[in-house]
Amino acid sequence: MKLDPLELLLNENFELNKKFLLISGNEITLIEKIQSEITRKFKEGGGTIENIESIDDFTEELGLFENKKLFLGRGCKGLEKEGLEKLKKIEGSFIFIQENSKKIKGIKKKFLEDRESYLVDCYELDRGSKIKILNTFLNKNKIKMDEELYWFVVEKLDSKYIFLESSLNKILELGSKSINAENIKKILTIDNSGKEKIFFQLLKKNKDIVEFYREKITTTSDVNEFYYYCKFFCQLIIESKNRDEFGKKIPVYLFREKNYLFDVYQRYNLKKKKLLLRLLSSSEKAIRNQSDLSLVYGLRFLLNIKKITTS
Repeated sequence: MKLDPLELLLNENFELNKKFLLISGNEITLIEKIQSEITRKFKEGGGTIENIESIDDFTEELGLFENKKLFLGRGCKGLEKEGLEKLKKIEGSFIFIQENSKKIKGIKKKFLEDRESYLVDCYELDRGSKIKILNTFLNKNKIKMDEELYWFVVEKLDSKYIFLESSLNKILELGSKSINAENIKKILTIDNSGKEKIFFQLLKKNKDIVEFYREKITTTSDVNEFYYYCKFFCQLIIESKNRDEFGKKIPVYLFREKNYLFDVYQRYNLKKKKLLLRLLSSSEKAIRNQSDLSLVYGLRFLLNIKKITTS
């Protein structure tokens, strides 16, 4: 069964009532957001998350897991040959995350045909999707806009989810008394793109890193957007077993930065990957819980990544 990604994001009462969910497409930020929302709600409901690399891992472990468990697999290794049948006896639910590729067409067909499965395809947001997200945001936060300003915001919102969310957060950060046409137009016309490029400053001197960070990161929503990008690159490093596997996971649009990313990856061993994993966990909690200090924590997070990478 196919499911609209906005049904997952905008419906606060949505529950994963199928055993299997495949999140695919080519819009990485939307894929990551949906995965994050599902796992967050699952944890809040008392469930636990376990990462898996292949469905082959379950060959000798059928029936050993508790009911409230969610298995998260990045990639679909084993699904193309084994299918979903061998997993149906296992207590728990499964989420598989896989960007579009030639090999995934057959797997998508299996999820569409299986009654216990959802398929969510994530692509860049069209105008209708942006309107739905904006309407939900305005209603939830009790914000009113005149018609002219409303359509201005619709046109300015980015088609990539992480940028759109960042813009909405900036509007919210204005505060009720400062939400007006002048201020909204000001924050949505500033060119503050390039936060993803901060990660590519890791091998420079600390002074240069700090300067670049301060130029690009000025608000709490900037920190959250920046953290997402760093987390994405860090997860690629942590989850890849070797250089070839790492190279296959690098998004196509980063072809110019590929050599740089290989250089960073080759500096990591198992010990460093564990340190990076701990850093991700502790930094995310600090950034979320100390919003008034998030700019400081964001910079500290970046410099700690550099320290681990170059040590």
